[in-house]
Amino acid sequence: DWNDLINRDDVAVIDTRNDYEVSIGTFDGAIDPQTKSFGEFPAWWQENKHRFHNKKIAMFCTGGIRCEKASAWLKHNGYKNVRHLKGGIIDYAHQIEEQGLPNKFKGKNFVFDERLGERISDEIISTCHLCQKIKSDTHFHCKNQICYGLYIGCEKCVARHDGYCSWKCVQVDKLPQPTKKVIA
Repeated sequence: DWNDLINRDDVAVIDTRNDYEVSIGTFDGAIDPQTKSFGEFPAWWQENKHRFHNKKIAMFCTGGIRCEKASAWLKHNGYKNVRHLKGGIIDYAHQIEEQGLPNKFKGKNFVFDERLGERISDEIISTCHLCQKIKSDTHFHCKNQICYGLYIGCEKCVARHDGYCSWKCVQVDKLPQPTKKVIA
């Protein structure tokens, strides 16, 4: 049903996940609100709702919670033609595998455990943040505990940077502990 829904011309597909999640995988043609947190979604909708006049809305997220919340919010605010992917991308991946259905998702699904991603298709839709050249969809946390920022890295760059997201983080991590606290 989801595959049929998102292929329709009268349907706008909205990815309700955060920008770092969308960066490694999404449904082809989905709209990325480019939000850093879900709390930004209502403001994004208010600024963009004119784009969806006479459109049905299909929303999706990682496990079905955010997209259910977003669709309920839209309905509460008067938008009637809205649906969401029950169980999110996680359930979608299981269903397409079990039932032998075509996969419309491209890339990885960001997950909130030590894996930081689950491969849904073979496509790699993102690029290493460090060299900005090599295709990669593997997230890492910066080795610098003050930063601990999330970044996408290729194997070569992660090894060359020794697990840090930038040369600045390498230098800061070399400083004595009291100095690090002042910089943070």
